[in-house]
Amino acid sequence: MKLYGAPYPAPNPRRVRIFLAEKGIDLPETPVDMMQREHKSPEHKARNSMGQVPTLELDDGSHISETVAICRYFDETQPDPPMFGTTPKAKALVDMWVRRVEFTVMTPVGMYWRHAHPRTAALLTQYKDFGESNAETYKGAQRWLDRELDGREWLAGDSYSMADICLLTTVDFAKWIGLPMEAEHANLAAWHARASARPSARA
Repeated sequence: MKLYGAPYPAPNPRRVRIFLAEKGIDLPETPVDMMQREHKSPEHKARNSMGQVPTLELDDGSHISETVAICRYFDETQPDPPMFGTTPKAKALVDMWVRRVEFTVMTPVGMYWRHAHPRTAALLTQYKDFGESNAETYKGAQRWLDRELDGREWLAGDSYSMADICLLTTVDFAKWIGLPMEAEHANLAAWHARASARPSARA
C-alpha cells in the first residue's frame, strides 16, 4: 500500500496524515513534487486521472482518491478510534459538517488561492476582483463558525472527528495564503487551539 501526497502547506494530503496519526496507522507518504508538476505527470495521472494528491494505492493495484474517501476506507478497515461517528445520528452529523466545511469554508479559500494569489497566477486565467472578494466571504464563514462553536468543544459533537480535520487544514492553509482567522472570534480561536494541540496536528 502506498499513499501519494505532498508536504505542508498542501491541505488535502495533510488531512490524511492527521487522520492516520489519530488512528495510529503508520503509512509513510510517498511524496509527489507539486512544484515540479509531478502530480500532472502521466505516471501519476495513471493513478489519479485528475492529477491530484492525495491518492492511495492499495495492495491489489487499485487506487482511491479524494481525502474523505481515503479516510473512510481506513475508518472501515481500522475502526478504532472512530472518526466518522458511531451511531446513525453521529455519522450524519459528521457528514453534514464535512460538507459544510467544504462548501462554506473551503470554497472561498480555494477561490482566493486560485484567483488572487501570486503563486497560482501562471496556472490559470485569474479573475482577481472575484478572487479578492472571497476574502470577505471567508470572514463571513468565520463569523458563522464562531456562532456554531459557542458552547461546543468539537465541530460535529463531543468527539474530535473528520469534520475537525477538514476545518483545521482549511484554516491553517488560509492563514498561509494570507487569510488569517479574525481575532474577535473567541469560540473559533479556542477550537483552533484545542485542535492544534493534538499531536496529530503536527502531521
